[in-house]
Amino acid sequence: MQFISTRGGMQPLPYCDTLLEGLATDGGLAVPEQLPQVSAEVLESWRELTYPQLATEVLGLYATDIARDDLERMCQAAYSNENFPTEGVVPLRPIDGGLTLVGLSEGPTLAFKDMAMQFLGQVLEYALAQRGSVLNVLGATSGDTGSAAEYALRGKDRISVFMLSPQGRMSAFQRAQMYSLTDDNVFNIAVDGVFDDCQTLVKNLAGDLDFKKTHHLGAVNSINLARITAQSVYYFWAWLRATDAVDTASRAGFEVSFTVPSGNFGNILSGYFAKNMGLPVRRLVLAANENNVLDEFFRTGIYRPRAAEQTLATSSPSMDISKASNLERFIYDLVDRDPARVVQAWRDLDEQGYFDFSSQQSRFADEFGIVSGTSTHADRLATIQAVYEASGEIIDPHTADGVTVARHHVESGVPMLVLETAKPEKFQETITEAIGVTVSLSEELQAMLEAPQHVVDMNNDEQALRGFIEQHAATL
Repeated sequence: MQFISTRGGMQPLPYCDTLLEGLATDGGLAVPEQLPQVSAEVLESWRELTYPQLATEVLGLYATDIARDDLERMCQAAYSNENFPTEGVVPLRPIDGGLTLVGLSEGPTLAFKDMAMQFLGQVLEYALAQRGSVLNVLGATSGDTGSAAEYALRGKDRISVFMLSPQGRMSAFQRAQMYSLTDDNVFNIAVDGVFDDCQTLVKNLAGDLDFKKTHHLGAVNSINLARITAQSVYYFWAWLRATDAVDTASRAGFEVSFTVPSGNFGNILSGYFAKNMGLPVRRLVLAANENNVLDEFFRTGIYRPRAAEQTLATSSPSMDISKASNLERFIYDLVDRDPARVVQAWRDLDEQGYFDFSSQQSRFADEFGIVSGTSTHADRLATIQAVYEASGEIIDPHTADGVTVARHHVESGVPMLVLETAKPEKFQETITEAIGVTVSLSEELQAMLEAPQHVVDMNNDEQALRGFIEQHAATL
């Protein structure tokens, strides 16, 4: 299995080389030359596997340059009982209205990002040891990516982490989870701006090939293909669990739908990969919050990111994103894998502030199976309250965005699975506002909230960031 760039300027690379590159050398994103295919027979043969075993099978279709024994060991370590103490790793929990939550927040940072990051930490360390190299991870977070990356990479040899976050734009819990870490290889940088400003800094430095090479820069944001492939595993897991009760003769081709709270388009892209690998998926429903640039795109075909000052601070802050990095991978398929048309789309975006695929909009649902919707703060509060009253389940505000939008896309006879984003403990203020309940915290979490925080405040200044990395980068 080889990987190429959406912009056509990168020689095909194997899996490990691709994940160490992060952003492709031509500024594009890595995609498989061809998606691997999973037949109904193979899918059914996976039904009795544990989650680590399933991850080995799915990721083994991509990571063909990793020895099977090594991949199995890494998947067992990533999805261990220590990291994911809940039985089965990813539980499915029914709520009201016939919806089912896919429990993706059982990991060390209580967010779905752990599902990919724990594997990424394993495979990065493996790849660097194989090559005798180091990696300086440069990332941007709107909330949960940062902590998941830092917890997966803290203390690891050959790796330093430089994580940018927007000042004042995350919950108190999210800030504490990141800034309380004291590991020597973790550097938190709070940028005076919004998430898109952080993301732009990351892209600018990753696009400077001399700087990237000199300082061994890599990425753990969802531009890293390993994140996308690892996340696709739980779509297969959820389908297998959702169809356990279906008559054996009817399982082949039995469709389910997934609703995915989305800001950067990475999580739903993983479902898109799974669907195109052969997983029977009826609909992929994108749920946006008030920063609904992606919803506008899938409703109209026009992609028009907003300026930083127009990006709203909401009660589902991890989705307060205007420029969705992973959309480029979908555009690549939309233009029939023509790199020149991808480059033209981004040239249009730079020159006029938008690009227009309205002539292709009907294909989004009909051919690709993607539909979308928007949720507001009032919707989140009402949904958290309704779910709590009906089932006793407390959901976080991002998951509430998903449940809100999912209700508009339920189809008779098609199970609707909503991907959980995080545990409610991370967003106490919104939970209290919605249902008047204080979510109890463990002694460990309470101590984390009260611990001293370690963070460097920085202006939205590319040169300042370059200087900081030069001073603190891991070296050979």
